[in-house]
Amino acid sequence: MKTIRRTFSAICTSALLLTLVVSTAAQQVAVKGETVHTSAGEPITNGVVLISDGVIEQVGPESDVQIPSGYEVHEAAVVTPGFIDAHSVVGLAGIYNVDADQDQLEKSSAIQPDLRAIDAYNAREELVGVLRDRGITTVHTGHGPGAVISGQTMIAKTTGTTVDEALVDSTTALAMTVGSVIRNNFDTPATRSKAIAMLRQELIDAREYMEAEEDQPRVLKKEALARMLKGEIYALITAHTARDILTALRLQREFGFELLLDGAAEAYLVMDEIKEAGVPVIIHPTMMRLGGDGENASFETAGKLADAGITVLFQSGYEGYVPKTRVAHFEAAIAVANGMGYDQAMNALTIDAARILGIDDRVGSIEVGKEADLALFNGDPFEYTTTADGVFINGQLVSRGELK
Repeated sequence: MKTIRRTFSAICTSALLLTLVVSTAAQQVAVKGETVHTSAGEPITNGVVLISDGVIEQVGPESDVQIPSGYEVHEAAVVTPGFIDAHSVVGLAGIYNVDADQDQLEKSSAIQPDLRAIDAYNAREELVGVLRDRGITTVHTGHGPGAVISGQTMIAKTTGTTVDEALVDSTTALAMTVGSVIRNNFDTPATRSKAIAMLRQELIDAREYMEAEEDQPRVLKKEALARMLKGEIYALITAHTARDILTALRLQREFGFELLLDGAAEAYLVMDEIKEAGVPVIIHPTMMRLGGDGENASFETAGKLADAGITVLFQSGYEGYVPKTRVAHFEAAIAVANGMGYDQAMNALTIDAARILGIDDRVGSIEVGKEADLALFNGDPFEYTTTADGVFINGQLVSRGELK
């Protein structure tokens, strides 16, 4: 079995390298699309995007944009900004689902805010390539749900062979969980009230640490929590049931941290409270398996939240099966088929995700001066029969299908 795995891995690695060795020499590129979704205005019919040295230099209708000589031209039916997966464990959780490639949840303690995703992220992980080849160019990834505090998250582009090459933001949030799933992984806490008591004490201790004299010894756990309390990073709280969502909102009111609500299977029961708090929701994968705290998830939740004025983002998420990733725009497609507006879903995957994650000055829309992350599709990206025929990251063609 080990020999078979090594052989399969070698084949996959070779295929990945062949995928990456594409047209990277051209620094000046023109991308033509029958429809160009810029996420900065109305879609452009017969649009052109000019790229120079990795940056978007011009975008507009073909009638208004002259392609300079020497530019490498690519064509597609639909062009979008590179999609952003707003919550994943890809790069920490690997394709084989064996101990060696599962770094997303450390079970030695239920509270470990000092664990850094950057120390575990594998830019060469095959699942990163799976997402890239489907048009996902940026992922917010890191330690996953299942602990009171499982660790830190980060933002990376789905390119490069090292974490330094892929890195966008080294510390974006602290991943936390409120709900019954914790008791499956740890002897204590065994109840919701115990978990929240433990969490509140850690936050109180971190606040005292933050307010104390600067010459005190460094404590990594408290440093991470202090950054969250200062608003430098998010609290990413996975909570599915209505009561757990309300608990997360109550903690946010008590301690004043910036909250990203994750999962939120029963968010439709507490929409008024979520909207009043002004908290974005990274909705559970639309096609998640129903069970446990998420048994009441619905295809319609994303649309209901968006219509209520709540910012909704899409994720590949995490479940304990192979492979440990989904594709965010496949999840968005189900939401569109069940009541969410097309433009709402497109923005959720692009500019809204970039804005909430604090990277909208770099990515998330096709605008002059932004990094040239584009996905080129042979049809509607929310149709399952559509494939990405080309993916650009930083102006480089990093994946290609039947690209012209």
